[in-house]
Amino acid sequence: MAETDPSAPAPHDSGSTRKGASKPAKTQLRVGRLVKAHGLKGALKLELYTDDPDGRFVPGAAFTLQVPDTSPWHGKSVTVREFKWMNSHPVVFLEDVEDRTAAEGLVRAILWIDEDEEAAVAEEDAWYDHQLVGLEVIRGKEAVGRVIRVDHLPAQDLLIVRSGEREILVPFVKAIVPDVDVAAGRVVVTPPDGLFEDLAADEESEDEALPSEGRTAED
Repeated sequence: MAETDPSAPAPHDSGSTRKGASKPAKTQLRVGRLVKAHGLKGALKLELYTDDPDGRFVPGAAFTLQVPDTSPWHGKSVTVREFKWMNSHPVVFLEDVEDRTAAEGLVRAILWIDEDEEAAVAEEDAWYDHQLVGLEVIRGKEAVGRVIRVDHLPAQDLLIVRSGEREILVPFVKAIVPDVDVAAGRVVVTPPDGLFEDLAADEESEDEALPSEGRTAED
């Protein structure tokens, strides 16, 4: 949904990364993920996190890789050889990735690129994590919590929302987070039924289970 920069603890700057994954530099933005080898000549299908793929994936563009520590690609970067659309899917060819076997070694890798904040926020649906952390979370007309961090997973980003004593994982996709207003200090969520309701029910059950204090039974 969004390009991201990992500079603060927390789609659309994360000081924390998943265990076993390398941490990108502070001034980088996430722009894509390599999802599947395509054909026999080293091509890879892309999941895009940018609104300008044709401008990002130009020949010669270099990307830092986020991969597990055990990957032979750990600590390395890749350079675009060619980018094209095939059957409406974005496909990239990378230098030194000449065959399907090499391409399969890069599946699930996340691509990061150097960018300054001013350029990043000019793009639609692009935020730094530190811009999202601390925003109030609104569901309907009710404030249900506050964003405490953003987790970047291979499949999607997650907003981690503190609601009471609990943390709720909200997929950072437009269908569930339709509006982000950094200036107003809020994000609007339309989560699946039960996400926040179950939380409220659990807290109510816990409250009912606690013994009353300062009261005595009357005859």
